[in-house]
Amino acid sequence: MNPRHFRWSEADGVGTIRLDRPERMNALTFDSYAELRDAFVALRAHDGIRCVVITGTGRAFCTGGDVKDIIGKLFGRTDAELLAFTRMTCDLIGSMRALEKPIVASLNGTTCGAGAVIAAAADFRVAAESARIAFLFTKVGLSGADMGAAWLLPRLVGLGRATELLMLGEFIDARAAERIGLYHRVVPDGELPAATDELAQKLVRGPQRGLAVTKRMLDAEATMTLDQALQAEAWIQAECMKHPDYREAYEAFLEKRAPDFTRGATPAHSGERR
Repeated sequence: MNPRHFRWSEADGVGTIRLDRPERMNALTFDSYAELRDAFVALRAHDGIRCVVITGTGRAFCTGGDVKDIIGKLFGRTDAELLAFTRMTCDLIGSMRALEKPIVASLNGTTCGAGAVIAAAADFRVAAESARIAFLFTKVGLSGADMGAAWLLPRLVGLGRATELLMLGEFIDARAAERIGLYHRVVPDGELPAATDELAQKLVRGPQRGLAVTKRMLDAEATMTLDQALQAEAWIQAECMKHPDYREAYEAFLEKRAPDFTRGATPAHSGERR
């Protein structure tokens, strides 16, 4: 990828998206929303990338839509233009969930608005102690149900906590977010890169078909009955048993070694681009 609105790097099977407007707390613009949406779509075909990390530069992960470049410019737009914008922001979240590769949000600081929903749409959230978070849409007169937040958040923290976060729109600190299950792990700020890399490498070494199907089914089963879920899981597990990863795990067990699920994987190029 050759992005214009964020930094991109690849190393050891991990692709890293770094939001890089520290002077604006990594706030998003119309163009950066669209480029992020398209990036997650393009990553579906990038075989060398087995895990994606998204993080930020400076004191913030992402503070949502830029007040000057987005919010101020929405006044005076037509109904059709407003809907086109909100659909684009939702498409970003849709493209993250549709990417059948694990996504790790490495939360380096303040995370709010659209940034909070991007974090919630990731599969894992590793946070620095400074990474306070708020779904502050109601604070600016909007619905807390934005970009899929009202679907994602109850599934992460339960309906009661989600109601509180979405209706009040208040910040909670990193330890509180960890206690309610929103963050998977909280570490001192200086340890965030290492903690993120440790998790990303575990995912890179994992069985990619198994991880992809797990992510797919976690979303798909949200609307299924138990009987439907059991039928779907029986079918998909039988399909996974045909994959080379299943035999590799079996042979590794017999040979008393760690399985190598990366055999045949396309190596990712290293380096960073913007």
